[in-house]
Amino acid sequence: MDTAIQLKGITWDHSRGFTSVVATGQRFHELNPHIDIHWQKRSLQEFADKPLAALAEDYDLLVIDHPWAGFASTSGILADLNALLPADFLVDQAANSVGHSHASYQFNGGQWALAIDAATPVSAYRADILEKAGVTLPGTYDELITLAEKGLVCCPSIPLDVYGNFLNLLTAAGETIFSNEEEIVQREAGVVALERLRKFTNLIPKKFFDINPIGALEIMSQSDEFAYCPYTYGYTNYSRPGYARHLLKFGDVVGMTADKPGMTMLGGTGLAISARCKHLDVASAYAQFTASSDVQQGIFFDAGGQPGHRAAWLNPKLNTACSDFFVDTLPTLDRAFVRPRYAGYLDFQDHAGDPIHAYLREGGDAGAVLDALNKLYRETRK
Repeated sequence: MDTAIQLKGITWDHSRGFTSVVATGQRFHELNPHIDIHWQKRSLQEFADKPLAALAEDYDLLVIDHPWAGFASTSGILADLNALLPADFLVDQAANSVGHSHASYQFNGGQWALAIDAATPVSAYRADILEKAGVTLPGTYDELITLAEKGLVCCPSIPLDVYGNFLNLLTAAGETIFSNEEEIVQREAGVVALERLRKFTNLIPKKFFDINPIGALEIMSQSDEFAYCPYTYGYTNYSRPGYARHLLKFGDVVGMTADKPGMTMLGGTGLAISARCKHLDVASAYAQFTASSDVQQGIFFDAGGQPGHRAAWLNPKLNTACSDFFVDTLPTLDRAFVRPRYAGYLDFQDHAGDPIHAYLREGGDAGAVLDALNKLYRETRK
């Protein structure tokens, strides 16, 4: 007998993003045979670039990034989960958030997604290579530079990543960012951060200007060339035996001084429901199922997912399975900052990395780069 209800979902192309929800969709179908959930995937770049409005017309379920929350609140393209899900469930989600993950999908009084996946830039390293080279993990930015001078450091540096690393260096230095609608940060601090970032990227192979976090982690886990990466979105998959050739360990990020660790730009993904979905009750039940504590600690993780529920991060069994990825990076997640979510922010983020990327590759005037960023910021705030 054909299934009576079919839902379509769109997520991103990695085991962490795809097989995890395919597994929850299949299990939900087994528990509800009249419901079938079909998940499709798009590249990580498409995940960052393709307009959400177009996807919300074609799909019932959408895995999204939290900066979409502002646009969702003004456009009406996503269903407000406050009206669909039980209040006690949402209270539990908030109480068990990893850092600000749950709250990052709240905007203008609405809850626009459930944080089924939690991430922020953390450090990644190969303990075997560090030991062979007779060096230790850096504890400060200056120690990072020293390690990079030995040729042991890599870092994903496509435009989106260097934009994030610019903000990461600002917050590591204790600067306040996006405090008004005119400039990203105080001018002198912005120039210093750009110059620091260029000093660092001058010490890593230029090929990383074309490599994203997944690509960098593949290189680190498949070859024996690099021992350390200071900023990459963590992927628990690479710390699980059998996934890649070599295990990677993940940890905290450096600060400017050893007594004050850095702060990075919150990532992760949320499960949203299109306002055009014809079966909102079914989609809501599936979303609640996928974000629940038991499923997050069970089949979601087992299928390659990186849970958004705090119970999973504190679960000793899960930590044993992934070389203590969760407990080693949880402090970084809890400190992570939430990006602006005003309706035009993603237009800013889509283009802000370009002048930084060009400056890091070709040189130039850091002040002029900052001026270009502030101009773009003001335009997208209008």
